[in-house]
Amino acid sequence: MSGKEIKMVNIDYSLGYKIKKILCALGKQEAERRFETLLHNLSHPPSFTTVRVNTHLASVQHVKNLLFDELQKQFNGLSFPILQHPDLQDVLLIPVIGPRKNIKQQTCEVIVGAQCGNAVLRGAHVYVPGIVSASKFMKGGDHVSVYSDIKGKCKKGAKEFDGTKIFLGNGISELSRKEIFSGLPELKGVGVRMTEPVYLSPSFDNVLPNYLFLQNLPSAVVSHVLDPQPGEKVLDLCAAPGGKTTHIAALMRDQGEVIALDKISKKVEKIKQNALLLGLNSIRAFCFDGTKALKLDMVKDTDGEPPFLPESFDRILLDAPCSGMGQRPNMACTWTLKEVMSYQPLQRKLFTVAVELLKPGGVLVYSTCTVTLAENEEQVAWALETFPGLQLQRQVSTVAALSG
Repeated sequence: MSGKEIKMVNIDYSLGYKIKKILCALGKQEAERRFETLLHNLSHPPSFTTVRVNTHLASVQHVKNLLFDELQKQFNGLSFPILQHPDLQDVLLIPVIGPRKNIKQQTCEVIVGAQCGNAVLRGAHVYVPGIVSASKFMKGGDHVSVYSDIKGKCKKGAKEFDGTKIFLGNGISELSRKEIFSGLPELKGVGVRMTEPVYLSPSFDNVLPNYLFLQNLPSAVVSHVLDPQPGEKVLDLCAAPGGKTTHIAALMRDQGEVIALDKISKKVEKIKQNALLLGLNSIRAFCFDGTKALKLDMVKDTDGEPPFLPESFDRILLDAPCSGMGQRPNMACTWTLKEVMSYQPLQRKLFTVAVELLKPGGVLVYSTCTVTLAENEEQVAWALETFPGLQLQRQVSTVAALSG
């Protein structure tokens, strides 16, 4: 394992111990207050909608021009600035406008689940499967106000709901209440078309699907930190839905081999669909448990399928399963301490496999979409102690400073 590198995305692991000491000194009450502040901030969408350009098929400038035209159509001539990230040249940023305060709420209401509500805050329309409740006499074409049931208390099909709900904006219903709750499984399209969202952000549903990939900024950073090169063999150990996998292949100019693993077959199909949509041929996706990806019998690997022999990959991305406490927006806090702490053993199993599969001199990037010490700094400290051949590499400051 001599000379292997580990990179930690958006984390200065030495800072973790200082933070831990500070939290201990603060006391429980102040720590809880700061936790509530964190949850409040996570309930709002990021300041920018981030999309990654598929540079394998087109130049950034060409896609930027196409996107400008698309947004003009979407917002009836309203001009949205499209910014190119100063350090990540394949990333475009569109400012999010909001929260908008002067939206008049309608008497007709639609209640959606928390996950659907999060999507609406990012610019999505309301799709039928996300609708939990609608006013008694709602018809297609009615002007409605949309709310998120952040505590999951609203009963499916209810005609009114007086529980905790967050206003998301106004829209026009595409279907009547009767049609929405008819029980027909094929009803999966738009149920409410948002016209006055609290946060004004473009919808990217079927917008330039061959050229753009909707991706949070920290997720786009990860592949740049990995820095894959054409001709290399790269492993994405926990790959679904394939955003980072396809980014890796694009950065390699589709030259080399990118292996993507996930243990859920439907998610693997999604990876394959994304690769096909983006015109990337270097990706091979397998339905396989990443914790079992290391071949133990040392028989020569001839077919290139998992499990793999030790030291098989030039670079490995371990975007580990985690508590997801860095995802934005998230208006519904459902985490328990037990759930948050449950990910650490799985992450260490995957880490161990990744280290064994990495070639000498190779690069391993460990990333999560959470903010807990147990899943980030403590894991890196554990890895450095457990695998003395690993070396922690500091990131370039312009990349390391980015946040969600």
